[in-house]
Amino acid sequence: MIWDPAPYPWPSGKSAAACFSVDVDATSPWLWQHRDGIPAGLAAREHRQYGMRQGFARMVAMLDRLGIRGSFFVPGVVAEENPDLLPGLLARGHEIALHGYYHEIVAESSDARFTEALEAALEVFRRQTGETPKGFRSPAWEMTEHMLSELRKHGLWDSSLMGSDTPYRINGVTEVPVRWDNDDAIFFKFLGGGDKSPRPDREVEAQWASDAAAQGRSGGMFMLTVHDWISGRAARVEMLERVLRPLVEDEAVWFATCGEIAAHHDRVGDALEVETAEVVPVEQRRRAHG
Repeated sequence: MIWDPAPYPWPSGKSAAACFSVDVDATSPWLWQHRDGIPAGLAAREHRQYGMRQGFARMVAMLDRLGIRGSFFVPGVVAEENPDLLPGLLARGHEIALHGYYHEIVAESSDARFTEALEAALEVFRRQTGETPKGFRSPAWEMTEHMLSELRKHGLWDSSLMGSDTPYRINGVTEVPVRWDNDDAIFFKFLGGGDKSPRPDREVEAQWASDAAAQGRSGGMFMLTVHDWISGRAARVEMLERVLRPLVEDEAVWFATCGEIAAHHDRVGDALEVETAEVVPVEQRRRAHG
């Protein structure tokens, strides 16, 4: 236990950091969910198509107004269905990173299937951009020892776990942490059926602004994650701009991409007193305790 942690060493005299990330899921979770057969209903699929038709461009325009770069996590199938997506983001100076191939849910996938999906997505990114992506985010924010091993093998940083307010390393992989309560899906995702009604935009805006301010005071990192088809609606983009603008204008806050934050931690991490987390297999832990 760390009773009195030292401030995290952000670059250039900054006292905190902020990052805006977009999980460009589009129809990929729907395709994964119905991988054994496409249903007749159109409502859920059309809802998800909204992102690529309107919401995504609206969010990119917001980033242009703020003059900041975003981190876009794109499933391989979404890139293949929208071949101008990855090159267009790079041309605008944004960061692109992996997000599975079909947005595979970890609990429903074998180790072999994860490896196959990761390599297929890497090939899509290389083919479309001529570059190898450097980062990964797990669909539904779950991680296994096998997944970490594969990310380490490919030299990828990760942004899927929640073990700190600042970057850290886990099993040799640099982690840029996320948070469920700074993700739009838990507040706004609604596809009918048994989904809960969306929360009011202003209520969520106040919560995110409060956390952003608190992270600034504590020297942490405010990571906001949104989805193209959820937060691309006009009122929500305006809300996002109101949350982000004070961070952009605060000279004490380093507004960076996930990859920039990961690279910074790779430079300074070895000098930190405590910077590594290790996953110990359950069976090994049981043996150690008799």
